Amino acid sequence: MKAVVLEAINQPLVYTEISTPQPQKGELLLEIKAAALNHRDVFISQGLYAQIKTPVVLGSDASAIVAAVGENVDKQLVGQKFIINPNNNWGEDDKVQAANYHVLGMPQNGTLAEYICVNQDRLVAQPAHLLDEEAAALPLAGLTAYRAIFTKGELKAGQKVLITGIGGGVALLAMQLALAAGAEVYVTSGDEQKLAKAIEMGATAGANYKTADYHKTLLAYAKNGFDLIIDSAGGEGFGRLVDMAKAGGRIVFYGGTHGTIKISPQKVFWKQLTICGSTMGTDAEFVEMVAFVAQHKIRPVVDKIFTFSEANQAFQYMHNAQQLGKIVLKKE
Repeated sequence: MKAVVLEAINQPLVYTEISTPQPQKGELLLEIKAAALNHRDVFISQGLYAQIKTPVVLGSDASAIVAAVGENVDKQLVGQKFIINPNNNWGEDDKVQAANYHVLGMPQNGTLAEYICVNQDRLVAQPAHLLDEEAAALPLAGLTAYRAIFTKGELKAGQKVLITGIGGGVALLAMQLALAAGAEVYVTSGDEQKLAKAIEMGATAGANYKTADYHKTLLAYAKNGFDLIIDSAGGEGFGRLVDMAKAGGRIVFYGGTHGTIKISPQKVFWKQLTICGSTMGTDAEFVEMVAFVAQHKIRPVVDKIFTFSEANQAFQYMHNAQQLGKIVLKKE
């Protein structure tokens, strides 16, 4: 089969022939219909990830159809379409992943290939309203957004939510989930076109974080502050989020692209804020997320589709932060 292989750190990806995996007991052989990129994939290719081993097929997200099954798997599943839960070994504690937890695509081969084998318990039926490329865009970003919004964020209908850095796959899905739950959503971006698109999709308003005192613009909309703030950047600007949070509010962050957080502890304790980190989610949350998406007919935003042979261009496109939504790869 053909696959996109990372043979060495900081080297171009190679689209090449490798052995087609064979399903073992309890596994299914899946034909990948579409696969989506995450920043995780780019970080791994740059060596910015723990315990990297090469060569490896990257990719955590996919829409796939069952091509064959191993022992103890119902043969009637052949031909059915699924999305893959990229979690592996979350563990028994819902609050935190186990020490041996890992995400599909590192260290084991991932979804940027024609075929992949996974255990049957990693599959959830693809919502019928989604195109393959939309379904491929859902798993990792949708799970991360769902846990941040509902489990850690404790979102309730009618609350005011601020989502920073709108344009990325997780941020956009977080906005879509929050809107479907009846929240009033506000966004930030350094790109006016991305702000306009978010408002077109249902956000009440937005602000360009590159402008001076952008937080005052947002506080003019949410006079008492935001009930929930979802962030992926951290860095110097995190202190502004503390200023914009409502007394008793929550700030949930799932990334740190802008580096170390600096905040005033006095503001945090006096406002009785809850600040917490979140990443990925449990298997139960994955099932809940897919059901929520199906119930509300949410469609993940797909920015651009590349072929597998164009993987290097796709990775560069993501590295340049050009996208609004997810980047998807498909066969020729």
